[in-house]
Amino acid sequence: MIKCLFVILFLRRMRLCLMEKGRLLETFSFIHCSCRRKARVRDISPLFQFQSWEKTVDCHSPGPGLMPASFKVKSAPLEGNDGSFEEFLDPDFGGSAIGRVSPVDSGLWWIILLRAYGKLTGDYTLQERIDVQTGIKLILKLCLADGFDMFPTLLVTDGSCMIDRRMGIHGHPLEIQALFYSALRCAREMLIVNDGTKSLVTAVNNRLSALSFHIREYYWVDIKKINEIYRYNTEEYSADATNKFNIYPEQIPTWLVDWIPDKGGYFIGNLQPAHMDFRFFTLGNLWAVISSLGNQEQNEGVMTLIEEKWDDLVANMPLKICFPALEKDEWRIITGSDPKNTPWSYHNGGSWPTLLWQFTLACIKMGKLELAKKAVAVAEKRLKEDEWPEYYDTKSGRFVGKQSRLYQTWTIAGFLAAKKLIEQPEKASLLFWEEDYQLLETCVCGLSKSSGRKNKCSRFTPPRS
Repeated sequence: MIKCLFVILFLRRMRLCLMEKGRLLETFSFIHCSCRRKARVRDISPLFQFQSWEKTVDCHSPGPGLMPASFKVKSAPLEGNDGSFEEFLDPDFGGSAIGRVSPVDSGLWWIILLRAYGKLTGDYTLQERIDVQTGIKLILKLCLADGFDMFPTLLVTDGSCMIDRRMGIHGHPLEIQALFYSALRCAREMLIVNDGTKSLVTAVNNRLSALSFHIREYYWVDIKKINEIYRYNTEEYSADATNKFNIYPEQIPTWLVDWIPDKGGYFIGNLQPAHMDFRFFTLGNLWAVISSLGNQEQNEGVMTLIEEKWDDLVANMPLKICFPALEKDEWRIITGSDPKNTPWSYHNGGSWPTLLWQFTLACIKMGKLELAKKAVAVAEKRLKEDEWPEYYDTKSGRFVGKQSRLYQTWTIAGFLAAKKLIEQPEKASLLFWEEDYQLLETCVCGLSKSSGRKNKCSRFTPPRS
C-alpha cells in the first residue's frame, strides 16, 4: 500500500520521480534548494547550500520553503569523456508551468506523504533526520507567515493545486485549506519539540484551532444554511453582524436550490468578501472528512450528500473533480474560454479515478465500506479496458477524456490503493485523523478572556434562536 501512496501523493506534482527511499530523500531536499540549478542525485549536500534568490521568475523569488511543481530526472556526461553519465534532478517551481503559477499544494502533500510513510512502514528515521526536519519547518514557516489577510485560510492564486488551470478558485479554495489543515496535523506529529521548535508548534496549534473553526462555521452549507443565506440582510457594519462576509442572497445559484438534498451537506469551494463559490469540490470535501476538519455531523453530511447525489458525482466513473461544470458565459469569463477545460471535461466537471482511494479512505473512516466497494466496482468495469486514462469526460463520465493520457500512473495507483484499503480496512486508521478535542477547547484570539472590551470572539457568540 505504501508504494501506491508514494506514487499517488508524490506524483500529484512530481510525476517523473522514482519512489525508492533514496530518491525520496533526494527530491525532498529541493525544499531547501533554489531550483533552477541542476542537482546531482547521488550528492544531495549541495542542495542545502543553494540560495533562495536563485529560484526566480523575472527577478522575483518566492520563499525558501516552496516545493517544486514538477521535475525531470535527466542525465549528463561525467567529466573525463569516458562515456559515463550521472543523473540529476531538474525542478520546476512554476517558472516553466502553464501560467507561471507556483504550486501551493506540493509542500502540503509532501508533509502528508512523510507521515503516511512512517505510519505504514514503522520507519520513522526518515522524518527524524535533521535535514527533513528543517524541510518541514521551512514549509510551515512559508505557510504560517504573517500577511495582510484577516482569515486563517491560505490565500492563493488560481491554478495552485490539483486544478492547475484557471477555474475561478483563486482566493481561499477549500482544497488548499483541507490539505493545509491535514499537513499541519501531520507536521505537529512529526516535529521534534525542543527550544528551537516550541514557538513553531504553538503557531501550528493556533492555526489549527482558528482554521477548523473558520471552515466549520463559514464554509458549511446544507438546506437549512442555504435558506438562512437566502434571507440574509446585507451591508451590516457591525462586530455582531450575522452576514459577516456580506453575501448577497442573489448569489445562490439556481441549480443549487433543487440540487441540495434534504439530508446531508458539504463545504463550499471558496469564500471571500461578497463571494461564495457554491460548487462541490470533491478533493477538498474528502480531505475535510479524512482530517476531521469538519465535525462529526458535517463529515457524515458530506458522505450522505455523495450517496444521495451518486448519479451526479459518480455515475459511470468515480469521481467528479467538481460539480457542476462552468458553462456558456461562466465558462468564457471564468476560464478565459479554456479549450481544455470545456464543460464536463478535465478540471471543469471531469471525472478523475485517482480520487477513488481518497473516497475509499473517507468511506472507511465514516463506516461506509460498502459505498467504497460500490465505487470501486464501477471503476473496475472500465479502467483496464479503457487503458487506465487520466480522466473521463461528459456529465456522467461516459467518455475517456479528449486529451486524457493513457496508462496514467496515479489512476492505476489510486485504484490499487482503494482495493488494498478495502482488503485491509484496519490500515485506513493510520491515514486519517479523529477529532482533536483539545483544539476545540482552544481559542487563540484572546477576546473571550478580555474584560471590558466591546469585541467578542464569534466562537463564543451564543447561537441564534
